[in-house]
Amino acid sequence: MNKTLLFLCLPMMMLAQKQKIAGTVMNTENEKLSAVSVALYNSKNELMKELKTDGSGGFILEGIEEQNVKLVVKNNGYSLFEKNVDLEKPEALQIILRKETQEIEGIVMTKGKPLVKRKVDRLEFNVENSNISSLNAWEILKKTPSVTVNNNVLAVKGSTGILVTINDKKVMLTGDELKNILENTQGDEVKSIEVITNPPAKYEASGSAVLNIVMKKNKIEGYRGILSSKYIQTQYAKAVFGLSQYYKKDKLSVMASYYKGMGTYFREGTDYVNYSESQTRWISTMNRKDKNTNQNTLNFNVEYELDSLTSLSLNYSGYFSPKSHGIYDVPTLIYNNQNVVESHYRTLNDHESSSINNSVSFQIDRKLNKKSSLSWINYFTGNNGDKYQNVTTYLDFAGQSPREEHFLTQNKADVKLYSTQLDYQWKDDKLEFESGAKYSFVKTNSTLDFSDNENGLMEFRPEKSSVFDYKEYNFALYSSLSYHIGKWNFKGGLRAEMTDLEGIVSEPYNFNKNNYWSFFPTFYAQYTTENKHEFGFSYGKRISRPAYSWLNPAKSYYNLFSYFQGDPQLKATIIHNLNLSYSWKDWHLDLYYRKELFPAMEISYQVPETNNVVYNFTNIEKGQAFGASLYKNFQIKPWWNIVLSQNLEHNENYFNGVDGILHQNKVWNWVSDISTSFTLDKSSDWKMEVGHQYFSSGIQGPFRISSNWSAYFAMNRKFFNKKLEVALVVKDIFRTTRQKVATQYANQDNYFLDYTDTQGFTLSLKYNFGNQSVKNAKTIKKTSEADRL
Repeated sequence: MNKTLLFLCLPMMMLAQKQKIAGTVMNTENEKLSAVSVALYNSKNELMKELKTDGSGGFILEGIEEQNVKLVVKNNGYSLFEKNVDLEKPEALQIILRKETQEIEGIVMTKGKPLVKRKVDRLEFNVENSNISSLNAWEILKKTPSVTVNNNVLAVKGSTGILVTINDKKVMLTGDELKNILENTQGDEVKSIEVITNPPAKYEASGSAVLNIVMKKNKIEGYRGILSSKYIQTQYAKAVFGLSQYYKKDKLSVMASYYKGMGTYFREGTDYVNYSESQTRWISTMNRKDKNTNQNTLNFNVEYELDSLTSLSLNYSGYFSPKSHGIYDVPTLIYNNQNVVESHYRTLNDHESSSINNSVSFQIDRKLNKKSSLSWINYFTGNNGDKYQNVTTYLDFAGQSPREEHFLTQNKADVKLYSTQLDYQWKDDKLEFESGAKYSFVKTNSTLDFSDNENGLMEFRPEKSSVFDYKEYNFALYSSLSYHIGKWNFKGGLRAEMTDLEGIVSEPYNFNKNNYWSFFPTFYAQYTTENKHEFGFSYGKRISRPAYSWLNPAKSYYNLFSYFQGDPQLKATIIHNLNLSYSWKDWHLDLYYRKELFPAMEISYQVPETNNVVYNFTNIEKGQAFGASLYKNFQIKPWWNIVLSQNLEHNENYFNGVDGILHQNKVWNWVSDISTSFTLDKSSDWKMEVGHQYFSSGIQGPFRISSNWSAYFAMNRKFFNKKLEVALVVKDIFRTTRQKVATQYANQDNYFLDYTDTQGFTLSLKYNFGNQSVKNAKTIKKTSEADRL
């Protein structure tokens, strides 16, 4: 009976034992300090609670169950304060922080440099409390070892098929949208960046590498918000305004954000096509100017803990761009073999487009016991796009009367995707086992309506119009096992994916149906010597599936003599990755080999009979690359560091040319990134950075891409107790990112010059309000198929 009463009273006894700690934080001048971080750790040095002091320097930590805890108080510009507290003898605490001493006059000591740690299946770039934690997540990503960014395109060891995740949850956004979200993610919320060149079986098989952004755990309660604005001046002006709000109370965590973008986007290029058959050279100058004044991005996350073992997560993200409009005026001059203009024509392309994307996802996480857990994720997305163009061409050809031709196109696309996934994990000190399953379904519909005045009147042309319907089912199973023994770490896994697809094209009629299983093994081994030299080996097989729009064979005309065309028979690319790694202290070296079977890409070719230039998504025969990647962070002074990142690669592409011959295109490619940064004032996070990037010539199928380089300058500083942040970035200072992309083999002789309007400056303001203590709610895990939208 006594035992029964004791059992029934136990919850009340435990509740009664919960206590609190209260106190005040001030400096040596008896000034009370607000917004100071106060953290509580248990006897295992695990974070229990964390908050910021109020406007009077006060704090209260409630609901504490343990008797012996450690209190840690920290604030920029002050020495760290630690104190062991015995709650059997509670007392009001008065904490005095002492200012840190300066290194030299005018230059203040900064935080430590980021730590790079080699794990058995990934490279971890730890930026928590480092000297780059004041940057945003996008800038931190650009500084991560083995990662390069060229024209805002992410690449890892020369491969651009990159999947970005946050806390292992996939971020299904396009390049500019992804960049916008990461630029508005504060660096002091980021714990580390994981570079996974051979992703384990748990990850989707799609994509050649994974960049995982690990956020700090959401332990802090309260409310905060961020108001941000950004002005970008290149050839034309652009702007972005945003509001983000975060709230956490007890078991509920909520995040909501809205960004509105507007501006004029410019890109200049010149096309050169040489026809040996007619001994003519066609030169077109196309300056593309598009205006979009209403770009809207919304994100909403809510997470609720049902109990200590179960949590629910709901996510919504949306992008709405009702209208992007532009008129391209493209003159084309045709020279004869005497270099005299014999003909010319002028194209006016009046076009507009709209885009709507909605995604909803729901996730349940359940801890089964101390060693195992289960996650169930559901995801739905809908993507709608509408493109309209009105093209008029004024022709004046030698030996012909001047004439005018006119055509209209309307292209609508609708994509719907659903997936569900179940993941199981079991882990102890030496062993870890993971297993799971996933099912997904994709349905796309694309219509192209084409009208022209070929017969004198504007008429609908069914033979040039098309309807494309596509369905794809995917089912996947995976398992992986990790084992740690002494100085060795091993990990292996296998993922099996079944794909069932069906595509129907109305004009010209084409029916494509396929069903196949693919298996994706992974293996890792790592050895660490007594002197902390780390040697590693990894192998992984991956797949890269084509974007759905690449499968549509309908001809989408840019002008009378140029069009884009997909391929309904396009194959998925199989990728094999091998990697050898070595790390010691701050030196990190990778030797790698990559083989691609039937890589899919966009190529162009000229048709002499019609003087057409066709842009076509297709498979080439194969590609392979091997290279070395080196990273080193030199800490010259506590306030000055230099980062060196180098990648040297030999790349080969094999493609079947229009002449029916297998051609080889190969190049040695060197990517160099050198930057130096200074902390001018630690208390205000005043930092300055100067950097230089160089990209040597590269290849893509039959293309040879010229080298380019750029220099940049960046400075940022915080004001008003770090609530206001001002940043200035000057990019492409010398306007040196222009590229030449050329094709030259058989009777193919063409190239284009391309400049993407990269020279300019960005001035950004960010104002933080609220208690500044809430971290991001968990981002829902999504699916790889949405990458192909």
